[in-house]
Amino acid sequence: MNGKSFDFIVVGAGIVGLATAYKLQIKFPKSTIAVLEKESEIGLHQTGRNSGVIHSGIYYTPGSFKAKNCNNGRKQLVNFAKEHHIKHDICGKIIVATKTDELPVLEKIYQNGIQNKTEGIKFLNADEIKIKEPFIDGIEAVFVPVAGIIDYVDVSKKFAELISVINPDSGLITSCEVKEITSNSKIKILHTTQGDFKAKQVIFCSGLQSDRMAKKDNIELDMQIVGFRGDYFELNEKANHKINNLVYPVPDPKFPFLGVHFTRMIKGGVECGPNAVFTFKREGYSKTDFDVKDTLQALGFKGTWKLFFKFWRKGIDEYKRAFSKKAFVNELSKMMPSISQNDVITSRSGVRAQAIDGFGNMVDDFKIINHKGTIHVINAPSPAATACLAIADEIIAKTIA
Repeated sequence: MNGKSFDFIVVGAGIVGLATAYKLQIKFPKSTIAVLEKESEIGLHQTGRNSGVIHSGIYYTPGSFKAKNCNNGRKQLVNFAKEHHIKHDICGKIIVATKTDELPVLEKIYQNGIQNKTEGIKFLNADEIKIKEPFIDGIEAVFVPVAGIIDYVDVSKKFAELISVINPDSGLITSCEVKEITSNSKIKILHTTQGDFKAKQVIFCSGLQSDRMAKKDNIELDMQIVGFRGDYFELNEKANHKINNLVYPVPDPKFPFLGVHFTRMIKGGVECGPNAVFTFKREGYSKTDFDVKDTLQALGFKGTWKLFFKFWRKGIDEYKRAFSKKAFVNELSKMMPSISQNDVITSRSGVRAQAIDGFGNMVDDFKIINHKGTIHVINAPSPAATACLAIADEIIAKTIA
């Protein structure tokens, strides 16, 4: 790439940003596109720290942005993986009820799946659960055959590669953090750690920093990003045989996380988790990480406190699992009674960027804002990785408009 003026700039080289740049480059092969990433490589945050699950779309409210784009995006993602020989496995998953009071929620999830046109879903009884997952105990489950596993960093790297193949004057620029945003006539100017970059159109896909980027662009938001750290364990080699594919609990319908689950990973092993706890550092991945700016911003927002008051019991349970292996394993044992503390070892963690409104509600759906020549992806939690190519289509439609 020559110079620092481009037709399009995408800020953030997570999977949504790179999918958007890739789709833009296909649509406008002669246009120059720069993807600016503040880290030295891609995949260091949400893209590289999720469960690697290809979601089916069964959970999401029918008609929502999530439901529409997860279904569409999953199909696009699988086709992309096949075309470019990216390792993946459409292995299916089961959502397991272990108590009778979970059955109405399981039924609602199934009905969502029907309305969302999630292919092939069906109920399993206790015996059928055992056939698929011999070490899992449940009274009923929903089998979701179109769910799968993949490595989203591999997908992201392929997007970045193809952008430069289509147009050698386009590409990824790492270690390039946006500090300020200004305008000059119809040109946006990004003042970065590597100098000034100019473009007619700028798209922000900045994940954990999305609200801060919006503020730099003089957007007044009625929500704020709050980070939730998720800790994982993994089954040791002697216990790996206890899980065949993907096993999820029935989630708490009041909480937008899916509960601790078992996930076979595409590159080997089985992860258990994650929990979900408030983090004192947006990009902090250990239990003791702390950042003054992140903490003051989160705790200075009224919506954060309202959220805490709403879910204080749930929050205490999640923190117990964060600091107690025994508590974490006890939660897993609801689905797998034979699991013991000796079966699991500490693994990695991730931080989810979750938008919270002023009333303490977690913003459930994706949120994209078109603002005076810029597009901001403000909220893109799970299943954004699965839906990345469909989200890219939505962004491009706003861009062209």
